[in-house]
Amino acid sequence: MVTTSKEGVDYEEASSFHRDGAILLKGVLTEDWVSLLADGLDECFAEPDGMSSALVSSSSELRIDQFPAARSQKLRNFICESPLPSLIGSIIQGPVRFYMDQMFYKPAGEMMPTPWHQDTSYYNVEGHDLIRAWVSPDVVPRAASLEIVKGSHLWNVTYRPLAGRDPDLSEEEHEARIAMVEEFGVYERPGEDFSYNNAIMDKSLPETPNIEASRGSFDILGWDFEPGDVILFHGNVLHAAQGDVELSYPRRSHAIMYAGPNIRYIKRPGQIIPDPIALTKLKPQTGQSLAEFGDIFPLLWDASS
Repeated sequence: MVTTSKEGVDYEEASSFHRDGAILLKGVLTEDWVSLLADGLDECFAEPDGMSSALVSSSSELRIDQFPAARSQKLRNFICESPLPSLIGSIIQGPVRFYMDQMFYKPAGEMMPTPWHQDTSYYNVEGHDLIRAWVSPDVVPRAASLEIVKGSHLWNVTYRPLAGRDPDLSEEEHEARIAMVEEFGVYERPGEDFSYNNAIMDKSLPETPNIEASRGSFDILGWDFEPGDVILFHGNVLHAAQGDVELSYPRRSHAIMYAGPNIRYIKRPGQIIPDPIALTKLKPQTGQSLAEFGDIFPLLWDASS
């Protein structure tokens, strides 16, 4: 593992990101950063809160925590002080703010797949400079790692989230649909304060294309991942994770959303991931820059500083 962290990307790496929508940066985090990440993720996994939920099947499980850094100083330090903000700043050539984070924890055994989706429509933000940093303290083989549809961030379309309740269904019909899915052995174990099933779906958006049914028609990128690596991907890119592999250890991952200067608030008709509580109290309006809420979305990197 590297002993000195990488602080920026070169021209070729930045060009690859803008062209493809994602890039793997090899060995850019030191062992100390990886250890801090592992400790923070294990800390949150051991102490779930109201924003912790899980997707469960007959053979596997996926624990998902929204805003885990809100209760982990170690994750906050990793998000704010690691090389990630400067790496992203060198790609977008502008100031970088922290937007939100999630933990994805897959126990040892058969890995639960993550279906193809796009992040943008899950949040009340819009703009082109929305970038995810996907990191893990574990070795993640290609078959269990993140993969993307190359160039899909440039398709100029926002797809409908896969989660959420159909607003055209009654409460009884909604519950019946959930029960039907559970009969096939798949269900959500909701958190006290969050449930994907109870979020509202925006049906005005087009459905996400069935990438898996036509994999051969798309240029799909994926990588073998090692501790110290970082995958950066665009908020609009279609991405997924396969599940045709068993691991003898958990696959712990942290997905951190960073925002550039053109990211603005938008109140979507349907909303999956809730706004931070502190932002809700301020009653934000569509079109407001995240810079207007600097205490909630802190500035982490700026070339002028």
